[in-house]
Amino acid sequence: MAAELILEHAEGADTDFLVYTGNFCGYCKALKRLLDGRSMSFTEYNFDEHNGLRKQIVAATGHRTVPVVFDIRENEPVFIGGFDETNRYLK
Repeated sequence: MAAELILEHAEGADTDFLVYTGNFCGYCKALKRLLDGRSMSFTEYNFDEHNGLRKQIVAATGHRTVPVVFDIRENEPVFIGGFDETNRYLK
């Protein structure tokens, strides 16, 4: 069910990336600056604003920290990881 939620979020976004974030997360802020600096758009879901969302995304990805990043420029979302993985992915 959690994977379907990611697909639903990706399909509803008209952006390059889908990102899940949290409040007071320095890496989340750095990720948004990185994407903005490369003129890449993103749709953001903040775990602190969506009750129960973190548990579903962790279940689908196994990724326990924020940010959680997906490349949604193609037909299927591609799970990248967090900030460090996204930084390497975009090089």
